[in-house]
Amino acid sequence: MAREVWFVLPPRFMLLDFAGPAEAMRIASEFGADFHLHYAAVEPQVRCSLGLPLGGMAALPQQLPDDSLIIVPGADCSAEAYVMPEARQIVRWLAACVDPQRHLLATICSAALLAGSAGLLAGRQCTTHHSLIARLQASDASARVQENRVFVQDGRLWTSAGITAGIDLALYLISQLASPAIARDVAREMVVYFRRAGQDAQLSPWLAHRNHLHPAVHKVQDLIAARPQDDWSLPALASQVHVSPRHLSRLFREHAGVSVHDYHLALRAALAGQWRAAGLSKEKAALAAGFSSARQWQRAVQSAQAL
Repeated sequence: MAREVWFVLPPRFMLLDFAGPAEAMRIASEFGADFHLHYAAVEPQVRCSLGLPLGGMAALPQQLPDDSLIIVPGADCSAEAYVMPEARQIVRWLAACVDPQRHLLATICSAALLAGSAGLLAGRQCTTHHSLIARLQASDASARVQENRVFVQDGRLWTSAGITAGIDLALYLISQLASPAIARDVAREMVVYFRRAGQDAQLSPWLAHRNHLHPAVHKVQDLIAARPQDDWSLPALASQVHVSPRHLSRLFREHAGVSVHDYHLALRAALAGQWRAAGLSKEKAALAAGFSSARQWQRAVQSAQAL
């Protein structure tokens, strides 16, 4: 099902806060994510932090389909920008039209202050740029402001630190709303690390050990991730990327930081956990993931936790 994604631009918006996540979402669409991107502001033309005007803006939508994603970039000199009439109108729009039970909201950098002014951070965990933590805490005493975090998720609300953290958040959203594979492809296309943050699924084995740019190692990881239940041998994988087994073993450990065997076991363990969550018994879940027994699965879990 298509997901409507609205970028709502405040006055003096930070260009990279907008362009980084917007490009990530656009590239994700090229890789198969069903995102429909829209760009809105109070006026048809809005100036960014560099003083450049951006025209062709849609009006703020008065109705948003369920599960729409609204992304609000931060602004330069937010103490001045957020008292401007256009910013106050965005605050009123957020309060009136964004329902945390029906919509998804992501703010970048200082835009958390707009969400806070709209009452959307009450009682929620959130974060912002390190220089704005005190202002965010003062804006809503009930907000549970987290310091030193790239981004924070609380239900259907995401808040992030500044500038490049918006790209980290966009990649995370792509992985959640489209697929981890598409998010990895986007990160590779943009030549950035696919970085997770905090207590969110940072330790997911499907995404761990992928913060490198070696194409052969990525291909091997893609092969294993596509069918972790298969009995992948080192020679079989090496033949797929046209290197010797010994060379693949060295490359994999150098770039992924683990052995091919340990990486494969970690994905099998994750798959068994998914089958267990789907209702299979421990033994059947283990067999479905390619293990010989539930005991072998548990040994793999212990090994994966040590990675």
